[in-house]
Amino acid sequence: IVDNDPLDDPPLDFAATESFLRQAMTMILEDAVCEWHPPEELKELLDLELRDGGESEARILELCRDAIRYSVKPTHPHFFNQLFAGLEPYSLVASFITEALKPSLYTYEVSPVFTLMENAVLKKLIQTVGWEEGGDGLFNAGGSMSNMYAMNLARYRHFPEIKELGNSAAPRLAVFTSQECHYSISKAAALMGIGTKNVFVVPSDKRGKMIPSALEEQIKSVKSEGGVPFIVNATAGTTVLGAFDPIDEIADICEKYKLWLHVDACWGGAVLMSNKHKLLMKGIHRVDSVAWNPHKMLMACLQCSAFLVRDKTRLLQRCHSARASYLFQQDKFYNLSYDTGDKSVQCSRKPDAFKFWLMWKALGASELEQRVDRALAMARYLADEITKREGFRLLMEVAPVVKERMMKKGSMMVGYQPHRGQANFFRMVVISPQVSRQDMDFVLDEIHSLGKDL
Repeated sequence: IVDNDPLDDPPLDFAATESFLRQAMTMILEDAVCEWHPPEELKELLDLELRDGGESEARILELCRDAIRYSVKPTHPHFFNQLFAGLEPYSLVASFITEALKPSLYTYEVSPVFTLMENAVLKKLIQTVGWEEGGDGLFNAGGSMSNMYAMNLARYRHFPEIKELGNSAAPRLAVFTSQECHYSISKAAALMGIGTKNVFVVPSDKRGKMIPSALEEQIKSVKSEGGVPFIVNATAGTTVLGAFDPIDEIADICEKYKLWLHVDACWGGAVLMSNKHKLLMKGIHRVDSVAWNPHKMLMACLQCSAFLVRDKTRLLQRCHSARASYLFQQDKFYNLSYDTGDKSVQCSRKPDAFKFWLMWKALGASELEQRVDRALAMARYLADEITKREGFRLLMEVAPVVKERMMKKGSMMVGYQPHRGQANFFRMVVISPQVSRQDMDFVLDEIHSLGKDL
């Protein structure tokens, strides 16, 4: 006993822990999409207070049941609200394992197995992109961070002195992206001190694709005013319309003006798994970096976000290295190239690649391809059915009221928003292979039922 604390026996009862986990797991698959309550009412339903003393296992299970009951269920077949959905059992098991083992990817000595697994997944993704000479990359905390990595690397390649001297050592830098891009591009510019007013928005066509000629015009205009273009962000699968920018044409322009080309393929990158649909990303092998989230169309558990870079000169390492001597000693007894932590802006980093690795091992690339093909076929089926139904069109004006009704009923969940001055419309996200034609029909029937009086 030290300081009145017994040290001989472990404080955790493993049998009780296993029992608790089994009971908690049975609750996860229960209930509807959601049981909606406004914030003040939900506060009363949940026991949120943290107390000095612990509570019984029965009470803790009850709290777990409440947390599950009142949460939104993205794993439900009728959840279409975000760019992630469905339940992937192999990835879920991988999540359990990593949470139980508590590994962190910064050095091989601390996380040998998951370091090798991440390298294996990155190598396969780099091959899938088409970089025959290889590349580099890492998994990180989300697509927004991947886009930030791209912007930071592009800036470092053009002006490496900024790492030590800051933005005072740089000219007025300019970022180019389409009007349909993810908002993380502006956030990255703000975070890095480039400034949101130096993010130049390139017009898109009616389908939401960046117009290459407009991009080149803007680049010329910025250069004539003394600005220094350094990166173009293209999008493969825009957040609202699902559009794919013409990468090949944009790559021509970037090569002409010596600009870094990054592709935000967080959602759309999955089409590279499909022989039928990979032409949507024609030219991807020419880009400098790619953001790809397997937790979206491929259904890995959140988070699972890869940043890939077509570089073999250790650019990630040189840009982000801080050489912490307590982690990255240079006289270790193994190959130091397996210590990946110094190329990340994070220190502690979860082995998210394992969630994708285990899923890929279990299913194989052919099943992943089928998931992509099925998701896009299901979306086409829904679009075709909408044109056949009286009272429906591909732009809904009653979306907010119908959304409120479906949430309070808990029957399904679909997001909505306005676009380019048009009325609110439902943004259907169809990615889960658990979704069937009957579920698509249910969506249309339910929207009709909820909004027929409007």
